[in-house]
Amino acid sequence: MGPRPLHSIMYDRILVPTDGSESADRALDHALNIAGQYGAELHVLYVIASSYTEAGPSHAVAVDALEEHGATTLDAVGDRARAAGVQFVTEQRHGEPHRQIVEYAGEEDIDLVVMGTHGRTGIERYLLGSVTEKVVRTSDVPVLTVRYTEDEAESEE
Repeated sequence: MGPRPLHSIMYDRILVPTDGSESADRALDHALNIAGQYGAELHVLYVIASSYTEAGPSHAVAVDALEEHGATTLDAVGDRARAAGVQFVTEQRHGEPHRQIVEYAGEEDIDLVVMGTHGRTGIERYLLGSVTEKVVRTSDVPVLTVRYTEDEAESEE
């Protein structure tokens, strides 16, 4: 049957995971633009890594701080979506970020995931791993990656 013609591809639900970073913020710009063009609903997901939540009571203060940061981040994204006239849903979860993103995409029938990358290369990328890379490798949903480089970060200062 072959691939669908480009003009027939519709995006009804777009997922943008966020951690509040500049990279995620840049991806949000793209997601808001696409959602506006298609009249799509934007889903915004903030994941607190299970390494914090499974560490026990000694990390409770850190988890509380991360949950508060997540709520503040999601509120700010909601303000931007409202200002852009885009319908949105926000959610905060605990777990392995790439797994939570892929699971959420399946549960919510997401059509497109938009994620930022930090523009790392070589050994730095290999050692640090990448949530975005893991999502790209494991997602059944198309993933649009938006690169944010250190050059851009320096030029914004």
